[in-house]
Amino acid sequence: MSQPVAYTQEDLNRILWNAADSSRMNIDASIYKDYVLMFLFYKYMSDLHNSELKKLKERFGNREDRIKMRLKQTRFVLPDGTSFHDLLTKKDEDNIGELINIALHKIEDANGERLEGLFSIDFNSNSILGRTDQRNKMLRHLFADFAKIDLAMGDGDIIGNSYMYMIERFGSDAGKKAGEFFTVKSVASLLAKLASPKPGWRICDPACGSGGLLLLAGEQVEKQGSKDYALYGQESIGSTYNLARMNMFLHGKDSARLEWGDTLNNPRLIENDTLMKFDLVIANPPFSLKKWGGENIENDPYNRFHRGMPPKTKGDYAFISHMVETAKSKEGKVVVVVPHGVLFRGAAEGRIRKHLLEENIVDTVIGLPAGLFQTTGIPVAILIIDRSREPGGENENRKNVFFIEASKEFRSGKAQNFLDEEHISKILNAVNKRKDIEKFARDVTPEEIAENDFNLNITRYVDTFEEEEEIDIEANLKELEDINKEIEELEKEMQMHLKKLGFNK
Repeated sequence: MSQPVAYTQEDLNRILWNAADSSRMNIDASIYKDYVLMFLFYKYMSDLHNSELKKLKERFGNREDRIKMRLKQTRFVLPDGTSFHDLLTKKDEDNIGELINIALHKIEDANGERLEGLFSIDFNSNSILGRTDQRNKMLRHLFADFAKIDLAMGDGDIIGNSYMYMIERFGSDAGKKAGEFFTVKSVASLLAKLASPKPGWRICDPACGSGGLLLLAGEQVEKQGSKDYALYGQESIGSTYNLARMNMFLHGKDSARLEWGDTLNNPRLIENDTLMKFDLVIANPPFSLKKWGGENIENDPYNRFHRGMPPKTKGDYAFISHMVETAKSKEGKVVVVVPHGVLFRGAAEGRIRKHLLEENIVDTVIGLPAGLFQTTGIPVAILIIDRSREPGGENENRKNVFFIEASKEFRSGKAQNFLDEEHISKILNAVNKRKDIEKFARDVTPEEIAENDFNLNITRYVDTFEEEEEIDIEANLKELEDINKEIEELEKEMQMHLKKLGFNK
């Protein structure tokens, strides 16, 4: 077997995806991703362990006691016989799926709370991976392909970036199910840049999926030359929660606090018996979630819904209310993707929206193009809610709401539309300058919004009407008359030719 080599980011992305894709069989992408990404993480742990073991043997020789002591001080422990390389020698065994399960559970046990419950999927499942011969064929392919790559040789954040690349590719293949674990990178990047987090901030995503949005928000802090920030998240789907845990680990964010559970019915980010407070709360929650549990929390112990109880069949304002209540008073910021209905629907939602506007904390409304998400073709919006506009906050004197109508800012694709850097820059520049731009952006007074019954539908405030060119009716009639004369002449000429050919009697 040839020696594994280090790869560029592009090469590693391509090789990992090819390895994953060639082994897929007939398994749905939304399920298959859990197995492949777990396999990638397992290989990464094994390669790092082997690399560290090699260095320690070179340093301490045969002093196994010193070597084992130093290994226990590393980021994780791999018990004897549990590494990818140990199982590679057993890949042709009929019970290879069972052997993988046993090894992963031993690794969990050896690492305590840090990896507890992480390896929760079953590599020996008939119901998911098919009959024994089919399952074993897939696993052997994965072993063979991943054995060619040494993931300990990646520079910087190359492995973490490849993990995110894989999630994005699986997101493209998973269709509507992608929304459970993935936000389109361009939209997530726009959200993170709009949030503009600062060093020292606590950053939370209450619907964190696989954690990509949190990492992009942290990246914005690091671009300022600081690693002083803290990441928090909660995710309701167990397999996706574990993807997020692995994502943080691969990016070196071991200290991120992620919780598993239903944010709306069972918030787990608690401090001193109350909700934790954050400088930034950022999310792309599920759109108009029908069964969000509103009937169970009318007497919410955290009083998140004091502006009104959201409708039981639409969870949008439940997430918004939670996010506002977990943002720090007089300082915190909320950046959230919402369906357009959030801007104008009436009844209970209208009353909540009115409260938020009267509290003067709705800062910016941005309309995005349709077709950006695999999960829906509808256009969506971004709401920025800024609690520093509250009395006593830094921006308490800012009263207007800034509207951007960016529905035409996209590059068209076959199955999906895309935000390119030029579109993102145009939106960011408008937000930063907060000046009116004809047919694109407008700063609107609270009085005008009140006159519109607190409706935030963007086209009420940003005029996008394009005047049609004035039609010269007389000229058009003259042109039509000339065309008719030409048609008559052509018909006469055609009849003449047909007669000569003997078709007209």
